[in-house]
Amino acid sequence: MTLPDPPPPGHSPRRRSLLAAPLLGALPWAQAGAVPVVDGGRKVLRVPFYGAETSLDPARAGDAYSATLTAHIFEALYAFDHLARPVKLKPLLAEGMPEVSADFRVWTVRIKRGVFFADDPAFKGRPRELVAADIAYGIKRVMDPANKSQFATGTQEEGILGLAELRQAALDGHKPFDYDAPVEGMRTLDAYTLRFTLAQARPRFLITLAQSGKLVAQAREVLDFYGAAAGEHPVGTGPFRLKQWVRSSKIVLERNPQYRERYYDAEPAADDAQGQAILARFKGRRLPMVDEVQVSVIEETQPMWLSFMNGEVDGLVAAAGPLPPEFAPIAVPGGKLAPHLAKRCIALHRVPRADTAYMYFNMNDPVVGGIAPANIALRRALSLAYDVDREIRLARRGQAIRAQGPTVPFAMGYDPQFKSDMSSYDPARARALLDMYGYVDRDGDGFREMPDGRPLKITYSTEPGQIYRTYNDIWRKCMAEVNIRTEFETQQWPAHYKQAQAGTLQMWMLGSTADTPDGQDQLKDLYGPQAGQQNFSRFNLPAFNAIYERMLFLPDGPEREKLFVEAKRIAAVYMPNRYLVHRIANDLVHPWVIGYRRPVFWNEWWHMVDMDNTRRAGQG
Repeated sequence: MTLPDPPPPGHSPRRRSLLAAPLLGALPWAQAGAVPVVDGGRKVLRVPFYGAETSLDPARAGDAYSATLTAHIFEALYAFDHLARPVKLKPLLAEGMPEVSADFRVWTVRIKRGVFFADDPAFKGRPRELVAADIAYGIKRVMDPANKSQFATGTQEEGILGLAELRQAALDGHKPFDYDAPVEGMRTLDAYTLRFTLAQARPRFLITLAQSGKLVAQAREVLDFYGAAAGEHPVGTGPFRLKQWVRSSKIVLERNPQYRERYYDAEPAADDAQGQAILARFKGRRLPMVDEVQVSVIEETQPMWLSFMNGEVDGLVAAAGPLPPEFAPIAVPGGKLAPHLAKRCIALHRVPRADTAYMYFNMNDPVVGGIAPANIALRRALSLAYDVDREIRLARRGQAIRAQGPTVPFAMGYDPQFKSDMSSYDPARARALLDMYGYVDRDGDGFREMPDGRPLKITYSTEPGQIYRTYNDIWRKCMAEVNIRTEFETQQWPAHYKQAQAGTLQMWMLGSTADTPDGQDQLKDLYGPQAGQQNFSRFNLPAFNAIYERMLFLPDGPEREKLFVEAKRIAAVYMPNRYLVHRIANDLVHPWVIGYRRPVFWNEWWHMVDMDNTRRAGQG
């Protein structure tokens, strides 16, 4: 499921002028000196979050911050190989890879024996071994309407026989979800074997089973024991367990004493020098390698930056806490690590993110919508008139690359060699298209009118804050070059999100981050039945819908890749969305953090790094 991104961290309208001096000691574990010292020789990883967590219940954890926490406490059947690029799936709670029927409809998974949940009062002093029913229960919890899970729709689309009907029965009857009801497509054959039967072929169902932090093993007795407070008592099979939680301030996870014997192993590509070096250093080491993880919520960018420079956090890393974009010119001028940081042996991990920023046009809008030739010409002209390179240079500080379509880096269907008009800036062509289809200035006021003489006015939805004023200024100047009048409608991001779902905005710019390596998930942006969900433009073209639906059932291979190309070409021709950029991640890590590599489609990595306490103490 590709989720829309909230506004960039730190771009709140309230004032952010903070001085360095008051920050020292502001974090819950900050020491008097610049670099914190680990107590008692324990290995403690300190990481920041840009935003606050909402829940530690996997079924309810819909934001990146909560999902990062739950992914380290709970586990799914499969996981992504931490070093493999291209990405690769491997067993986690499963004993091995699944047995799959020739038609990709029946998937049989055997569970590892001897896996135990972390100790908890809910188990009444007895060890609690993982069984297949715990996986089924975790999936049912996502489908329970009472949990309002953001993952319910995507899970339902996989077509597990009987699961949608069970959910619908709870909705129609306004009654509790029946967890005891048998589900035809999710049967426990014995204590350690689970069989999924799907309504139709799903060649990539394995990706669904690799959603740690979402579709995970959960012990029913924990939920029964804590009731409505279960989200405050996460109990999983993962490498860490909850030690301390001060909401919206700090979260501390500690090594799970019941964690099974699991050892560092990975399969980086043969020509991946960094990956091979990390593997050589850690292969065979027992996981997790750190004793504790301390998370501090720092919602403003200046304190975030200062906490890193003062050594109060160990890195500005991953989706939940990367380098704030406004500090990129200081930290990575020209895309290179700044000398003052290199002198401190700080490491830069710079990679494209598996995301996209785009603006959509409401296809039901009387001005920018429609699929008649004149309607298409207007959207294409608006797109050709917009200078994405100017946006990258002025608003994004050079920390992005041009997008050519909906698919994102590292995903299936993404080809860095593919080019389209998504990246073209050609105001002369834009003016010619507008003239050809009757969008001309009839009254001499310097602005164009519609072909029928009505005023041509673009209403661009935006948010408060300086960064958005920069985006607005770029758009206004680009449109003025082709004589198009623009007005800006400013509201907070949540209000615009609701309006986008309702279909009442004319156009809006937002971002989305992929959490699956299958690029078809990004094509949902343009799939008709997803209108108002992932498809904010409400584009509904039968030819595109047919491509999307055919791709669902095809195995990976040349035929499916051709359909990716065809889908991207349709997107460029009809232009319901103008895909702008893929952002660049600049992760900074202090030298005492060993083995960091940015995860791509997953959130769990804390157990895969080591800490050099001697080096940390030496920096004090």
